[in-house]
Amino acid sequence: MSFFDRFATAPISWGICEVPGWGHQLSVERVLAEMAGLGFSHTELGSLGWLPSTAEELRSVLKGNSLALLAGFVPVVLHDETQVDVSERAAIEAADLLAAAGAKYFNTAPVMSWDWQPRRELTVTEWSRLIAGLAMVEEVCAERGLTQVVHEHWGTAIETVDDVNHLLEASPVLFVLDTAHMSLGGCDPLEFASRNSDRVGLVHLKDMRLRMADAFKKSQLGDTPLSLMGAVQDGIWPAIGQGDLPIAQIIETLEANGYDGWYVVEQDCAITGAKPAPGDGPVKDVQQSIEFLAGLPGLAF
Repeated sequence: MSFFDRFATAPISWGICEVPGWGHQLSVERVLAEMAGLGFSHTELGSLGWLPSTAEELRSVLKGNSLALLAGFVPVVLHDETQVDVSERAAIEAADLLAAAGAKYFNTAPVMSWDWQPRRELTVTEWSRLIAGLAMVEEVCAERGLTQVVHEHWGTAIETVDDVNHLLEASPVLFVLDTAHMSLGGCDPLEFASRNSDRVGLVHLKDMRLRMADAFKKSQLGDTPLSLMGAVQDGIWPAIGQGDLPIAQIIETLEANGYDGWYVVEQDCAITGAKPAPGDGPVKDVQQSIEFLAGLPGLAF
């Protein structure tokens, strides 16, 4: 089995995002064909509504491009007692689709609100609700043969290193080790891989330009904070190997510690200019990422 057989990708690596003004949205047909052309066997779901919303259609579209579904990103509001029932219904609906479509992972994003209000410190009571909510999602996933992985993510309740450490201690849940989101929140992804490899359920590989990350975080303290969309459009997350994160060491550490799960090449990008010609655009950056990964010593691609 090739090491690359454990690699998947995601539509956001082609600039697919539901946020208004994000950038040009390429067609499903083109993106899936380019994914398959690069040798990927699996993809994450991406923005709701971009791929078909029924399991049968979703399987068919992916199978037509020799692809299968790996995971889906599911926002839920778990700390707010008024949103518990709504979040449970959302989790069940998402889990039903993911399981029926053949996915393996349920990527839980504990957002502050459905419209993604900025992260704030949770109270003790809110933390208790969040932990209970994750246990509820864990049960929903287990009943459907899915693995829940909590995605630490900028702008969610699990954003900072303190949030990550609190969750590590308070709950047995597995994490998505997203190299860039973890670093952006102040948590060293290499240290996390070294100390907590047994808590890693899925890995999102994303490089980051640290100077741009510092500028982004400093802007959050001012009157005109830069949006994450703006940072992505400016290129905060380049092709893997073109940024400053120790991607090679993170992979080496995880593998040495027995991690045998999946890696997702998930380098959020935005197409801010004209529609790129066939064979041009995001596919070139993803190809560059693959070439970097293939050049790592000791990994049989």
